[in-house]
Amino acid sequence: MKQTTIRHDWQLNEVVALFETPLNDLIFQAQTLHRQHFNPQEVQLSTLLNIKTGKCPEDCAYCPQSAHYDTGLVTEKLLPVQEVIEAAQQAKQQGATRFCMGAAWRQPKDRDFPQLLEIINEIKALEMECCMTLGMLSEQQAMQLKSAGLDYYNHNLDTSERFYTQIISTRDYQERLTTLENVRKASLKVCCGGIIGMGETIEDRASLLVTLANLPQHPDSVPINQLIKIAGTPLENVETLDSFEIVKAIAIARIMMPASRVRLSAGRVEMNDELQALCFLAGANSIFYGEKLLTAENTDTNHDQNLLKRLGLKPC
Repeated sequence: MKQTTIRHDWQLNEVVALFETPLNDLIFQAQTLHRQHFNPQEVQLSTLLNIKTGKCPEDCAYCPQSAHYDTGLVTEKLLPVQEVIEAAQQAKQQGATRFCMGAAWRQPKDRDFPQLLEIINEIKALEMECCMTLGMLSEQQAMQLKSAGLDYYNHNLDTSERFYTQIISTRDYQERLTTLENVRKASLKVCCGGIIGMGETIEDRASLLVTLANLPQHPDSVPINQLIKIAGTPLENVETLDSFEIVKAIAIARIMMPASRVRLSAGRVEMNDELQALCFLAGANSIFYGEKLLTAENTDTNHDQNLLKRLGLKPC
């Protein structure tokens, strides 16, 4: 089967039209493209660990780790290396192939780098893929992480540039794009997606995907997160998202970025098995695997293993 040409010239109106496409047609189109680039029976498993918790100076309206909000979160300094490695070993034993780590920083400081680089070296010794999300990076910092063996760097755009100012005021959209440029210059693989269900419009969701798909190189992984409403954050009472909207977002991400891993990320704990199965059908071929997503609850690993088995899907 001839593979579809990878595009970087998407227009907002054609992506809005995709969001208005009947769901059956949208899933058919996404699944057709998915099979051109991936084994449709394989799902990549990533485990996410919070290695530094709370007191982040950013004011992201969705985040319980922000120092601007009282969410009852217990703050923690950067975890000891051995504690991180033990978590990675457990993740590998449970079937994860990629170990992802998040730290609640605006940008890592130079004093933190020796410990971060040691963590990367130890995880690579376990023969696992390694990903970090540490906030903004300079080009030099990205180069250091790459030299230590880091495979992926996660830095989500979160939403459209228009809606971004209603969610975050402590940094601007271009700063996120600059970090992505620095990561690519260092030849790191990019993990970049967004969050839906924060009160944004269909046009905002379309605009986010246009920005991602029109980057010079598509993100290698595209996490699609559903907002987890956390008490104490400004978005705790936002209207609950229609469950089919997450399916549409995944399908359209697959259509626009057919060779990227599309990850069904935050919000799975609130999805039933049938909805998750529909997301896989729409083109999701990666999940966060493990019972914690930074500070939020995630689906039980035994449940995930059973669900994949019932669907005939294999970890990869």
